[in-house]
Amino acid sequence: MDSGMTDESATTALATGRGEPLPRILIVDDHPFFLFGLTAILEEELLARSVACVGTVAEAVEDLRQYPETALVLLDLGLQGEAGLSLFAELEKLGLPVPVVVISSREDETSVRAARSAGAVGFLPKSADRRSLIRMIRKVSQGELFYPSLQTAVVQSDSLTPRQLEVLGLLAEGLPNKRICQVLDLTEHTVKTHLKAIFVHLGVHNRTECVAKARALGLINR
Repeated sequence: MDSGMTDESATTALATGRGEPLPRILIVDDHPFFLFGLTAILEEELLARSVACVGTVAEAVEDLRQYPETALVLLDLGLQGEAGLSLFAELEKLGLPVPVVVISSREDETSVRAARSAGAVGFLPKSADRRSLIRMIRKVSQGELFYPSLQTAVVQSDSLTPRQLEVLGLLAEGLPNKRICQVLDLTEHTVKTHLKAIFVHLGVHNRTECVAKARALGLINR
């Protein structure tokens, strides 16, 4: 069931400088009390013009078919009788590119990485406070990833080498491998080796994710 915001609320969101609310957020969770609380926060903070709630993956798929304007899905990992992550396969079949953030009572690194590997753009534990929820919505709505626990692990690990940072900077400018080779006077094999090391270091799987993660960590400013 959708819970729509009034035009006045949307106007207030813009006036407060918080940014324009998302057109629609879908919550996929089968815990009524959690749904009630999360919906209330999203509406109170003017984060979405409309909030809808469903309890199963099948209901989520049907909802997204009917409402393609949905800007974000908040997905629980542990739906009753099914795995929440199965939603990603269904979205791929239907060609629905809506971003998904996993919100779960599980906070272990294995669950976080499983969500990341499945294609989630973020992970937020249910124990998180209101401020963290707001920060997550803002970041993912701007096309950034939200994995605070994984980012902390990266920041605490050994830093990238100066050469890897150079490669990362050129990658952020959109240069292909051959052009990076020319700029840095490196062989293509060496550039690929640096990129592989950067991907592993940041815990990403492709160039787009790499640049987004690097920006989130402050490794690049462009």
